[in-house]
This record gives sequence, C-alpha cells and structure tokens, in this order.
Amino acid sequence: MTFGSPSIFPVGAAIFRAYDAGTLSAPKVCPMPHDMDLDDWLITAEGETRIRQHLVLVALGKRPADKALRVGRLFDVHTRTWRDDQEIIIAGHRIAYVGPAGSYPGTVGARFHEPDLAAVPGFGEVHKHIESSHLTPEWEAALVMPRGNTWTCEASHEFSNVNGPKNLEFWLEARKQGSPLKIFPLPGSAVPPTAYEWGGGWFGYEEQRDFLATSPMVPGLDEVMDWPAVWNPESPSYERLWGMIRATFERRGVVEGHGAGLRDLPTINAFAAAGLASDHEAWTPEEVWEKLAHGIFMELRPHSMDAIIPYLLEKGLADWSQIAFTTDDRSASDTVKLGASDYNARLAISLGLAPEIAIQCVTINPARHMRLNQWVGSIAPGRFADVVLLSDVASLKIAKVWADGQQVSDGLQFTGKVPTIAWPDWATRTVNIRREIMAADFALPALPGRATMQAALLRPFHWTDGFITVELPVADGCVERDPDRNITKFAIVDRFSGAGQISKMFWLGCGPRDPDTALGCSVMHDKHNIWVCGSSDAAMALVVNTLNEMQGGWVLVRGGVVVARVHYEVAGLMTCRPHAVLNAEMEALYAEAAKIDWMYEPSFHPRWFPGFPERLIFATLTCAPWQWVLVAPCKQAPEGLVNVQTGESHEVVW
Repeated sequence: MTFGSPSIFPVGAAIFRAYDAGTLSAPKVCPMPHDMDLDDWLITAEGETRIRQHLVLVALGKRPADKALRVGRLFDVHTRTWRDDQEIIIAGHRIAYVGPAGSYPGTVGARFHEPDLAAVPGFGEVHKHIESSHLTPEWEAALVMPRGNTWTCEASHEFSNVNGPKNLEFWLEARKQGSPLKIFPLPGSAVPPTAYEWGGGWFGYEEQRDFLATSPMVPGLDEVMDWPAVWNPESPSYERLWGMIRATFERRGVVEGHGAGLRDLPTINAFAAAGLASDHEAWTPEEVWEKLAHGIFMELRPHSMDAIIPYLLEKGLADWSQIAFTTDDRSASDTVKLGASDYNARLAISLGLAPEIAIQCVTINPARHMRLNQWVGSIAPGRFADVVLLSDVASLKIAKVWADGQQVSDGLQFTGKVPTIAWPDWATRTVNIRREIMAADFALPALPGRATMQAALLRPFHWTDGFITVELPVADGCVERDPDRNITKFAIVDRFSGAGQISKMFWLGCGPRDPDTALGCSVMHDKHNIWVCGSSDAAMALVVNTLNEMQGGWVLVRGGVVVARVHYEVAGLMTCRPHAVLNAEMEALYAEAAKIDWMYEPSFHPRWFPGFPERLIFATLTCAPWQWVLVAPCKQAPEGLVNVQTGESHEVVW
C-alpha cells in the first residue's frame, strides 16, 4: 500500500451508493457522496454534516441500518444506570439508535445477539504517549483494543521533538489506512521542553494555530510542562508558550496541564488561573482534593491511585465527573502484563470504587473533558459504534470489543485490521549522526598537573536546589569514574544536527559496575537525543555507533561486545512490528541485563529501583520540579549542565 493512499471500505458505503444510483426505494432526502467512506473514518467538518444527515434518517427508519447489536444489558454513562435487553443500531461506523430490543422502526442488514454480555462504551485514554508503548499506531491498536481501548488522546510532544513538521501527518496516517483505533493528537507544549534544548521540532503560536485548524480531531494543547515559563515573564520560553496557549484559546481547545510538585495553595490557584485545565502529575491525596476544589480536572495514574481513591471515598466525593484514569506512559511489555485502561479501572474497583464510576472515569469523563463526547465516550446516537462487551462487570472481564461498528477482538485476540504502512524516511531516518563516535569523545580532561578534580554530580530524579559536588581522581590527564562510590559516567549525544555533539558528566547510582559495559537508548524524555552510561568510554562509543546504525532503540554492551539490542526504527521511539516481537526483544535485553552488576543509590522518586535502570529514559526530564539537568550542548550551556528554572550553567569538572 502506498503511504498516504487510504484503502477504506466501511460497512454502509455500498448502501449509500445504492441510494445514489436509485436502486433502493427509500426516499432520497440528501445525496450521499462517494467519498463518504473516508469522511466516516476520519472526522472532517464537511463529512460530519453529511454523516449526521444520514444518521437522522436511519434513526427514523427512513433508511436501513447496517447492523443491530443486541445485548443483555447496556450501561448508560450519562445517568449511571443499566438498561436491560437493548439494541444498538449501527450505520456505517456510527450509532444511529439505541433502545429496547424491537423498538427500532427501520430495517437492519445484519443482526448480532449477545444476551449474556453487558455493553459499556469503548474506553479512552485522556492522556497517553503512544510512543511509550514503543509501537507505531497501527500496532498499538492491535495491543490495546482487545483490552477495551478504542480511542486515545495522544500527547504528541515525543514524536514532535523528533519531527515536529510531520507530527499531525504521522498520527492520522494509521487511521487513514484503516486502523480502528481513533487517535486524537494534541500538539505538545514541550517542543522543545525548555529554552535550553533544540532538535527536530519547534512549536509556537503559528504552529499551534495551524495544527488546530487542520483537523477537528485535534482537541487542544497537550501538557504545559514548563511551569517557570508560565508564571515568569522573564523566562526565555514565556512568549513561545503563551503563544501556544493563545492559539488554543482562539480555537476553544483544551489546555492540558502538568503540575508536578505544584502543591501549595497560591501555586494551585495560579495554575488554574493560567487556564491549565488538568493535571496528571498529582501524587498526594490532599493535592488532588485541593486541585479538584479549584476547578482542575484530575487525571489519576495507577502508581498513586492506591492512596488517592480511598481518600476521595473517605471524603465522601459524590461527583466523580472531574476525574479520569490515565496511563500516560506504559510500555508494550507492561501492557501485556497489566493491561491498558482496563487495568486502571480494575485497580480503582479493587480500591473500593463502584464499577460504574470506574467505567465513567475511562469513558464519558475524559471524553467530556476533551470536548470529544459527540464522537466517543458513550453508547449513544452520533458516536462511533465502539462497544466493550463484558462477561462480568464487577471484575471488568472483557469478552469482545467492537469498534467502528464491527467486532475487533475476541478475548485478547485482535481480529481487526492492521494496515501495512511503509513509513517513509522522515519517520525512519531520524538518528542523524554523520561521524563515528570515538572513545575520546567521552573523556573529561583534567587541568594540567592535577591529581584530583572537583566534579558536578547528578543522580536520577534529583529534585534538589543544587547538584552534588565530589572530588574525583585524575588518570592519564582525564577525570575518572569512581565505582566504589557508585559514580559512573553519563552522556547525551545530539542526534539531530549531524555533528554528534556530546555533553558528559558524572552521575550517581545508575550505571554498570562491570568493566567495558555500557547501556544506551534513543528514548530520552522529552527531547529524545541519545543517552548512554557506562564503565568505559570505549563501550559507550560502541553503544552510540550501534544505535546510529539501527536508527534507534536500546543497545547493551558487556565486556566490549554488543549483547542485546532492541529496535525502535520509527523516530527512534517505536517499532513497526507486533507487540509480541517487541516484547521478545525486550525480554532478551532484560535477560542480558540481569547478568550485570548495576550501581544503585536510593533517590527521591518512589519508582527508581535497583537493577536494570530502565527508568533512565525519564531521568533526563527537564520539566518542573527538575532544576539542574544535563542537556545536549547548547549556546547557553556549552557543556550541557544547566538549571532550567534559572538559566544558570556550570562546568562539569573544575
């Protein structure tokens, strides 16, 4: 299939054309265009009008429906009530009518009956980075749809930071090609994340305006992460960020927030006053309660739900409409083990929340918040015919999933369409290092005649006002690691300019202790350069050169030899392969990593664990509450060490 050329023939297209040709006898009230099939796949203003004209006539029985799905029970998320023995009448990919079995006045092409199953709406992700599954959108669909997910609000600053100009095209392509997963992309505010980072994308007022104007499937602006740039007019990112917010206001879009560490009352008020409509970074129950009270939509992640859900129940929260459950970042391997939105809802149920409220938190609540509820979030006329069929409501056991008016899964087996997409070079040739990286590139020269040097030291999730200062030995004119104190070398390699610029320094408790061993990856939130840490400079160079050849992924070197690699050939973030193939590569990486002695130091983050340091992909974040960070060399910080809240830079050794 040629990239960009859709091949889509949804149920109902033949009927539309039969009416146009005059071969069916029902009254022809409005013409059905021959391109209706694509309009019924994506959402366009013109197509939406024609589709709904048709749905009106189907609902009245003046045109035949394509399908009727009869179910034992149906959950109405609008009233939080169950209705027995209901029929869902489907025209094309949409619902035209919902009512008691036998009440529909028209004719139906095909009937399906599930008397023992309960129907709930397709689950939605209010905030997710599909890139963190490390699957391209068409393969993400095959993974999450059997677990109930039929739509996703894609937080798109990951791909945007790799190739911003092609971002919207990338996220709509799988749907154009026939994937049943509906993706609603939001441009990321963090493109770049701070004024001290640069690379494959830059979004400001004009980019945000154009992005929103291109498609109704764009609901707003994704997580505004750079809080200092929101409140401080002196920030170098202030004008760019407020330009994006302005463009979103102009289109009446939703401005999503990112309130990590913002817990005091004045800041919560300022956050809400800025128009930041949501937060998915709340950690404490008290913080969630105050943010709810100040009009902020709360998107709860599983790692904090065990404290937050019981607290809200104890407080007697009656209205849960301002709460959704979100995955945010979850790898394909973890989704295989845990689930998708179904896992989030089951966890809430296990913590005492009524199943009906939990279902609302992954259906109508996020749809309303994102102003998408006319298309998704409920089993109601006009919406896409996305239905999750449960064999047991209390445990949220999924038997089958329908999307776009047809069954796409049976148990955990995906039965829908996975289009074959030949992703072009702009998606697959994104690691641009036009030279061989050498061991000497990672050396940190000492001043002449020095036996020791002072060094700046960071550790993962270092939420403190300053960096650590240590004294390190000098050998052969270079500052050395100190494995006895869990100190290793960490580096960031620019993968965008072609020059392969490198910033390097020492980090605490995150690298391999074994000799000639290194680990690196092209997933580096949120700028997505290459990071690498290791016990020798030569091993680090081998990792980076291998990643360059692979065009992204993971590489593990042990004893000077590449022992494991995982391919993320699309944007250096994802792979265009089934999740089982990716999972097998990850398991092989984990197996080799288990043979290595990894340094470890407890940190401030409750999810920084001993062993294989997979969460290093998040340790380079530059959003609040991070302060001192390492970025690729930039004019403000030639060595890469910079305080992103103040703009102050510092030498890494002195």
